[in-house]
Amino acid sequence: MRKLRIAIIVVLILFGLAVGAAAAGLMVLKKKDPFLYAMAIELRQPMRPDLMYMPENAPKPPRGYLCGAMPLISYALGLAKPIDIENEKSIPVPEGVTVKTDIEYGRVGDRALLLDLYSPEKLDKPVPGLIFIHGGGWSSGNKKDYKYYTVRYAKRGFVAASIGYRFVQEAPLPACVEDAKCAVRWMRENAAQFNVDASKIAVIGGSAGGHLSLMVGYSSNVPELEGTGGHAGVSSAVAAVVDLYGPSDFTVPGARNNSTVLNGMKKTFDEAPDLYRQMSPISHVRKDVPPTLIFQGTLDNIVPVEQSDMLAEKLKAVGATYWYDCIPGYPHTMDIFEPVNEHCQQVMNIFFDKYLLGK
Repeated sequence: MRKLRIAIIVVLILFGLAVGAAAAGLMVLKKKDPFLYAMAIELRQPMRPDLMYMPENAPKPPRGYLCGAMPLISYALGLAKPIDIENEKSIPVPEGVTVKTDIEYGRVGDRALLLDLYSPEKLDKPVPGLIFIHGGGWSSGNKKDYKYYTVRYAKRGFVAASIGYRFVQEAPLPACVEDAKCAVRWMRENAAQFNVDASKIAVIGGSAGGHLSLMVGYSSNVPELEGTGGHAGVSSAVAAVVDLYGPSDFTVPGARNNSTVLNGMKKTFDEAPDLYRQMSPISHVRKDVPPTLIFQGTLDNIVPVEQSDMLAEKLKAVGATYWYDCIPGYPHTMDIFEPVNEHCQQVMNIFFDKYLLGK
């Protein structure tokens, strides 16, 4: 009995030392990197099972973390392996896939809008086209960020484009919305040249790119958002939307006061409430919007779960078609972790099979 008490005391002392060290580490992190600190202290946000819908054949997501500190610790210990999207050599182009970089899909004044195109070799019939839109708060990122996806979808038989667009430093919102819609018009106008089925174009994006994908999908009937990038008179409508943790409503208090949102709008909500509503995908939701696949992590401290919840709730209320995969225990940009990325691709494959390939 005495040995047991001693063992318990030792465990408690060690636990206390560990907690103390963790608390000290968090204080240092708070000073050195407020972003990582906010992520580390994030706890799982509540989920809305009443809003979630996934087909029966969808795979279960990988087991997540209890709090935001855990993926950071796993990464530090080498237990979590993120995808190195910045190292192009680590993402080889598979055999049977052709790549054309820096294709001009539009032009605004003297500014060329460029995309990279990944295609299966020797296409003998039109196939669905996928347009990937990178994130970065509308102010950073690169079209090469989605190479990990595009090479894989080209290998699966899709024509996949990853686009660049004007950042808000160059032109405030809605400029990047206009550019993304221009990319759809470009793909549709050049469908025969690249063997794309013009009736089966989908947009996919994460974070700010998720927002742009939703805007493209839901605002094909809003002519003032088409812009002047080119291909006038060509439809920017799409057949499906994939939104990875993108914001949906900028009119709610938590979003309207967000520094990234303010940087994108260049005006406060009180100064331009109509702009905030126009840039909110939720404002454009109607029953006939394209089928939408939403991914969201419950440890996301950048785009909170409630943003995806609100979108799902609105889609459900109007009777629109949507899938909502809310994944417990993962942070913003969760698909940079290989197990989550694999899961997302598996779900996307099922989604595309149904809504682009008609399987």
